Amino acid sequence: MQHYPTVVIGGGPAGLTAAYQLSKQNHKSVVLEKGDRVGGISRTETYKGYRFDIGGHRFFTKVKEVEQLWHEVLTDDFINVPRMSRIYYDGKFFSYPLEPFDALTKLGLIDSMMIMLSYMKIKMRPLPEEDNLEQWVTNRFGERLYQTFFKTYTEKVWGMSCTKIQADWAAQRIKGLSLKKAVLNALFKVNNTKTLIKEFEYPRLGPGMMWERFQEKLDDRGSPVHLKTNVIGIEREGKRIKSITAIKDEQLVKFSGDNFVSSMPVSLLLNRLNPAPPEHVLEAARGLKYRDFLIVSLVVNKEHLFPDNWIYIHSPEFKVGRIQNFKNWSPEMVPDASKTCLGMEYFCSEGDNLWEMSNEDLIALASREVVGLGLVDNTDLIEDGTVIRQYKAYPVYDGEYRRHLQVIEDYLETFENLQTTGRNGMHRYNNQDHSMLTGMLAAKNILGEDHDLWNVNVERSYHEEFTKERFEKQQQQQQQNDDTPKPVSIKA
Repeated sequence: MQHYPTVVIGGGPAGLTAAYQLSKQNHKSVVLEKGDRVGGISRTETYKGYRFDIGGHRFFTKVKEVEQLWHEVLTDDFINVPRMSRIYYDGKFFSYPLEPFDALTKLGLIDSMMIMLSYMKIKMRPLPEEDNLEQWVTNRFGERLYQTFFKTYTEKVWGMSCTKIQADWAAQRIKGLSLKKAVLNALFKVNNTKTLIKEFEYPRLGPGMMWERFQEKLDDRGSPVHLKTNVIGIEREGKRIKSITAIKDEQLVKFSGDNFVSSMPVSLLLNRLNPAPPEHVLEAARGLKYRDFLIVSLVVNKEHLFPDNWIYIHSPEFKVGRIQNFKNWSPEMVPDASKTCLGMEYFCSEGDNLWEMSNEDLIALASREVVGLGLVDNTDLIEDGTVIRQYKAYPVYDGEYRRHLQVIEDYLETFENLQTTGRNGMHRYNNQDHSMLTGMLAAKNILGEDHDLWNVNVERSYHEEFTKERFEKQQQQQQQNDDTPKPVSIKA
């Protein structure tokens, strides 16, 4: 059995950040990652030299501590990328964010007037409740715009009615955005929302470049990252985790530790515990749902196709939900400048028709759809393709998730040396910056501070100001001392 002061389950943004922050304080750890590369859903896959994301990952954050860490690790390997995205709806491409003249022209005068009347109506008589996504969006955009642009795409992503998706998801993902703000931004360049940013940073070889650099630094500091290491057992005594059992290279390996950080799906974590949790906790774990995802990466024998970073496909006659143009994220993602690499993203669930299709059939489907959308002239230009399936890509915010998650949170908080982090570790739809923040705070807790990870991204503005304040204090301390600063003891 190998012993480390801290054992980290999961080599995504949250787990790697926790381990890296600990290493800066000479605190050793080991990271156990099931996949063949680090990064989790933020990794960069490769195929014949082509690099592509599992979904696009912008590097933009208001959390200064996270921004500083990005540049500390990746140094000068960032590029600045102008954001351009559009919505495909009813046979037309609409600029996104909204540009009033563009929308007016393409929707037509009557539809545009109906949208504005619907918006004014909801402002005068808002819905009294905002329990689900349909109610939340309608109160901010009006019923007509919700039906036009939000409903079909959202239901394609989640595979369920918007009335069954909790408002928490919208509040977390598009907080602060309204039709009024969108129009003000378009007319007067007023922009106070993350959703409407015009430019973002991006690693020149894709987001996986960031996490691969984390891995290199951890290995150099004696905190190894083990890939293809599948955790199958988590042994506990009472409320303390004692060791981890995993399979690596077809052999059982065990790791003991003083502290444990997990970003594996929380439902899976609970099922790996030995002795098992109480039945009501396992029942709550079974109640959590996930949405899976697959990407069909197509190599197109054409130098330029369209200028967008990505396009949202709202029309229900196409199964594809979003299309990435990786060359427009970074030219270095495509090894042959005369070609283009597209990522056709399909939202699905394990076992459904899309998920069960063969790779050959998926490539054929994606090829037909990209031609049908008018983005590629004909299928003869598509010379190659590959498929990547991603399990448990998105935690589902259905009507029961909050109740189940509260049971799980209450149970996990009784453990003395276990913290859960990241999107799946907390069943919360975090962006990578907030996942990294949970990893940072987990490391600080191990080093003696006291932070509530479950509040991260619940009250976003609070945490942004909190981390900005702590970051500035840490920077002042660093200037006063020659050595790496010790953690500042401030409670969240």
